[in-house]
Amino acid sequence: MHSENKKTSGILDFVLLAAGAILAAFAIEEFLVPNTILDGGVVGVSIMINTLSGFPLGILTFALNIPFLIISSRILGKIFIVKSIYAMIIFSVFLEIFEPWVNATSELLLAVCFGGVFLGVGVGLVIRFGGCLDGTESVAILLNRRFKLPTGQTVLLFNVVIYVIAGFLFGFDRAMCSLLTYFITSKIIDWVETGLEQAKAAMIITDEGEKIAELIYQQLGRTVTILRGEGLISGEKVVLYCVLTRMEIYDLKKLIHRADASAFVTVSDVSEIIGNHIKKTDPGVINTADKQESENTLPS
Repeated sequence: MHSENKKTSGILDFVLLAAGAILAAFAIEEFLVPNTILDGGVVGVSIMINTLSGFPLGILTFALNIPFLIISSRILGKIFIVKSIYAMIIFSVFLEIFEPWVNATSELLLAVCFGGVFLGVGVGLVIRFGGCLDGTESVAILLNRRFKLPTGQTVLLFNVVIYVIAGFLFGFDRAMCSLLTYFITSKIIDWVETGLEQAKAAMIITDEGEKIAELIYQQLGRTVTILRGEGLISGEKVVLYCVLTRMEIYDLKKLIHRADASAFVTVSDVSEIIGNHIKKTDPGVINTADKQESENTLPS
């Protein structure tokens, strides 16, 4: 049964990698290229060469990505490379398929916004399921491991150089539109990669720790880490730490206000969770024997 689930999951990964690559190709050919808007990285360089020479964009993109994949293959692993090559092949093929299609729009603002959104969703799907469409990202990861250079800043620097060159070639209005598209795409990639149910972390400082912890467990099904703290003026306090989704924040606020209106609460974004993210499936009464001042498992 486990092997069947693993096989099904692997097939689904490749289906979604293909879907992401196709959507990214659609955004490039139907929104960006017709309006001389550049993507970043290898794709951006390929668009510039394609615009100046007319050489097929799909072939350019795949050919220029190969050296980057070879450089990073030893560091990033075989599965990543296989998935990336698979996604890049589909991306390149569909760039050629979409090229003769009628352009989605000639309005620059619409091209920037919708092109950025579609491209972000496509690239985000590819990244989320273990591949990449641009070799510069893999090289940025390699530089980070070798020289401790920040990955995000390395990619951004590379893209800024591309947009400056594009400004001289096609006009700085197009370069600025390309940069705006890049920021939209980056934000959408983050949403797709982390999922719409992005986790939130709540820290609650209260005098009613036991009561609030039970309510959170009973009504939201979330376990809570209970810590002991001491305020400079207020003295001893109970500190609760809980990880939940953004959709549960409203309910959390209501139950805290009902249990202790004077509680101090902070809510922050959680970019990544490592370990068990436990949610109790059947609401019930929490076993007080399970409570500890500091739980050994990750809170959720």
